[in-house]
Amino acid sequence: MGEGLVRWVLGVGGVSVGGVSCRALSGGTYNTVEEVLLDDGSRYVLKTPPPETVPGLRHERDLLVSEAEFYRAAATVGVPVPRVVAASFDAAGPAGRYLLMTACPGDTWDDTLTADEQGALRALLGRHVARLHRVTGPAFGYPSGALGPLSPDWRSAFAGMYAAVLDDARRYGAWLPRPLDEVARTAASAYDALDEVTVPRLVHFDLWRGNILVERPAGPGGPGIGGLIDGERMFWGDPLADFVSLALLDDIEKDHDFLAGYQEAGGRAEFTRPARRRLALYRSYLCLIMLVETVPREMGEEHDTWLRDAVAPKLLAALDELAR
Repeated sequence: MGEGLVRWVLGVGGVSVGGVSCRALSGGTYNTVEEVLLDDGSRYVLKTPPPETVPGLRHERDLLVSEAEFYRAAATVGVPVPRVVAASFDAAGPAGRYLLMTACPGDTWDDTLTADEQGALRALLGRHVARLHRVTGPAFGYPSGALGPLSPDWRSAFAGMYAAVLDDARRYGAWLPRPLDEVARTAASAYDALDEVTVPRLVHFDLWRGNILVERPAGPGGPGIGGLIDGERMFWGDPLADFVSLALLDDIEKDHDFLAGYQEAGGRAEFTRPARRRLALYRSYLCLIMLVETVPREMGEEHDTWLRDAVAPKLLAALDELAR
């Protein structure tokens, strides 16, 4: 977005504007992300979607709507997230569609932390996620309306979400390690496990370390969590679904620090047989998204090789677990 429009958007949000500079931020795979720095030191993040002609997955339409909803909902329970300053979801508006938010302190979670710091942060993250899962929604599904209205029950909502990504796979000719129809049948055989979920709760669904900012204080005290960001993939659904990205390509039951913090703050983490079936469904759903989105994104041969080596086996394992 040009500097003139950035100034206009800041004005819409009631931000006094002096000197403004912008720089592109990396890491986004769909929306364009820019840091907006004012001469008084204030920092904001501006997101804009690609043109509607750019190909994507069906659930990715109007991601900014979902992201704004996530930050609004998360703030009600005191979880550190960006604050929405200004937003437009109308492509015909003066600046088109955009989401302007405050920048959270900290840097992306990396491997420079000690083992003790990692453990303490995982426990703190567990407490934050437990608070997220206290927030209830009006019904189940993506609040953006990308796949239609919210559903009154979780089975209908998730079945629609799963069908949409399989439709994307068919439309783009995405490579899958098993025939698409077989994947669909295997998943559908476990949908009865979804009926245990009767209350729609706030689910981020993209809480891998890249979307968790770690703040390192200058004085005494260990690192903290500065913000949970990129809430654009959120939906109202089963809180267990968050455990998939929280243990990306791994098993959340191994993360004792996270689970301790989660349960300490009131989160329920009971790995019953139906719960494990639901987790396998959610793992397969995320793996499918990762395998399909690479086609319209054109992420390159190296990334495609990684998907086949690292993600495809996880999809097969999840499907095998459902089949058993």
